[in-house]
Amino acid sequence: MSSTDDDPAAGATVRFDPAAFEAVTFETVAEGLRFPEGPIAMADGSVLLVEIERGTLSRVTPEGDVEVVADCGGGPNGAALGPDGAVWVANNGGCFSYFEVGGLLIPGPVPETYTQGSIQRVDLTTGSVETVYTTCGDHPLLAPNDLVMDGRGGFWFTDHGLRLERTTDRGGAYYGRCDGSGVTEVVFPLESPNGIGLSPDGDRLYVAETYTGRLWAWDVHGPASASGSGLMPPHGDLLHAAPGQDYFDSLAVDGDGNVCVATIQAGGISVVPPAGGGTYALVPVDDVVTTNICFGGDDMCTAWVTASSTGRLLRARWPVAGLRLPHSVGHPPPAN
Repeated sequence: MSSTDDDPAAGATVRFDPAAFEAVTFETVAEGLRFPEGPIAMADGSVLLVEIERGTLSRVTPEGDVEVVADCGGGPNGAALGPDGAVWVANNGGCFSYFEVGGLLIPGPVPETYTQGSIQRVDLTTGSVETVYTTCGDHPLLAPNDLVMDGRGGFWFTDHGLRLERTTDRGGAYYGRCDGSGVTEVVFPLESPNGIGLSPDGDRLYVAETYTGRLWAWDVHGPASASGSGLMPPHGDLLHAAPGQDYFDSLAVDGDGNVCVATIQAGGISVVPPAGGGTYALVPVDDVVTTNICFGGDDMCTAWVTASSTGRLLRARWPVAGLRLPHSVGHPPPAN
């Protein structure tokens, strides 16, 4: 089964073929990680990632060794390279407790040690950690989860919100400026917003909700400005809904504009074409809490996946080249 979609980057027609993903197989590069997330493929072959339960930004060398780059505290949840060469971190403030269940590390309710969410900046040379944002206007950041740079001096990020025993404090999608001048709330409310990404030409914003298993899209009009066609909140376009009881986690976009969403319960990566339409591919991963994917390598066809409950970083050859993100080596400047 296939569908025809418009490539948002080139205006050309791209045919989405789920069968192209059937041969993807993964190998383990690193083990013993404490709930890894937020992978960043570096030019030297290493991968930066966060270990949420450990509270660190860590580096996995090409040989699979693990080195701590910085102690972020709280719960570093997502990471992205910024225009200054630093790594920007979405820190959830330690909003999850963790339990060993059958040899798997599983996140649980908000613990008493939870403090507050923040956006941090990590200097890769010194390992120093700077807290850049803790609020949006008068509202505290609850649990920032993931972020993506737009190449125009800022970044989009999700605040997952808090799920307490009987109540939920909802989150949303926000825009932060790298110069520290402020955060703007763009989409509110969202139910457990998690992964966030941009289309190849930056004119579509994608957000995955965890517990609803929904993937939303909005048109981007510029920094801190986006809108969708939905009448009711969150006013977005529903691109895809996960089947059954599957949850969505973080995501990455490939060069064809497909949205690759880490999928919990099913354990894998759901590949959704930019036009949606119900067609998708599920690339299986042997971890029910598969949380994130990024792309790297000279041809951008190396996929790195965080298998969080088993504490592993996985690698595979991907049939479609990934989208080269802003501020990574070789990324072209954004169009005006």
